[in-house]
Amino acid sequence: MLDTPYITRTDPVQAAVIRLDIPRAEIVHVMGPGMAELLATTAAQGVGPAGRCYSHHFSMQSDRFDFEIGVPVSAPVTPAGRVQPGVLPAARVARAVLHGPYDALPGAWGQLMAWIEAQGLSKAPGLWEVYVSGPDLDPDPSTWRTELNQPLTD
Repeated sequence: MLDTPYITRTDPVQAAVIRLDIPRAEIVHVMGPGMAELLATTAAQGVGPAGRCYSHHFSMQSDRFDFEIGVPVSAPVTPAGRVQPGVLPAARVARAVLHGPYDALPGAWGQLMAWIEAQGLSKAPGLWEVYVSGPDLDPDPSTWRTELNQPLTD
């Protein structure tokens, strides 16, 4: 189930990130290990996590994803392997929260995009998801919450 979308402004979020450009089908194989790497690195450096993991998509073609997996931090992360400092940008966004499993994400994004169009709003490049609650907190997918954020032009 998708909550009613709304418009909000976000502040920039200092983060630790891993940048990936992968075939679309690989995402199910890289998200979990990438998040684990970010959480371990930020914990080892004593800077995080300071919030929930997210994915920030720069470009999504039919066959590829160009994106970052990120986690908010309390201080800049020192580069370590694939982990680099990053920022989730400030933006005016259309936001909605999906209640349920990750396989419902494509339909939820479709609903959010239809709402944006119906409101006469214009999308800016990119989008991100914040994994507010997921399998790391409860194995029951009905308890999972994913925040969808589509930047808008001002």
